Amino acid sequence: MEHTPEHDVTAERPDSPVHLAGTDHMTVMGGDAASTIAFYRDLLGMPLVLEQPNLDAPELTHLFFDTGDGRVLTFFVGEDRQTRPHRGPGNVHHLAFSIASGEFDDTKAALEDAGYGFNEFDRGAFHSLYTQDPSGLVVELVVEKYEIPDDRRGEVLALAHDKRVEAGAGFVDDEHMQAALEELGLDPTPEFEGDAPTGTGV
Repeated sequence: MEHTPEHDVTAERPDSPVHLAGTDHMTVMGGDAASTIAFYRDLLGMPLVLEQPNLDAPELTHLFFDTGDGRVLTFFVGEDRQTRPHRGPGNVHHLAFSIASGEFDDTKAALEDAGYGFNEFDRGAFHSLYTQDPSGLVVELVVEKYEIPDDRRGEVLALAHDKRVEAGAGFVDDEHMQAALEELGLDPTPEFEGDAPTGTGV
C-alpha cells in the first residue's frame, strides 16, 4: 500500500495569524452519566474533576475528566442517551489516550474483566488497543514505542513521514521512526515491543 502525500507535512510552525498553545479540552456528546463515569473514571482512571449543567442545554449534565496530563475531556450526558454515535464529517471518529508501557498487559486484563472487547494493533509509530465506551464511541489506548520528548514529537513524526515517502511505504513503520530518531540525535531503541498485526484494520 503506497500513499503519496498531497499536502505539505512539516513540524515547522506555519505562517498563520493565530498560534495555539496546546489543547485545552475536548467535549463529546456522551450517553448516560452513570455508564460514562463507570468507563472513564472507574475503568480508565480519569478523575471526575467537575460536574455541572450544560450551560447551553441545562437538561444535560456536563462532566469534566482529567486525562492525566493537565488536559481535560468533557462529556454532555443525560438519561436515555445510549445511541451509537454517527460517523461522518464533523463527527468524532475516536478518542486516543496514552498508557504507560508497563501497564499494557494490566490494561488488557482490566478491559476483559470489565467485559469490554478490544483489538490490538502495531501501528508502526506506536502500539494500540481499540475498544468502545458504553455509548459506542471508539477509544484508542496508545503505548509509545519510543521515548520521545513531548516538545519534539511533531519533529520526529514529520521526519519519519519523510523517510516513509522516500521508501515508498504505505505507512510509518519502525524503520522510519528509528531512522528519524537517530538523525535527530534521539535514542532509536524501542521502549515497547508488542506482538500484534501491523498496519491497518480496527
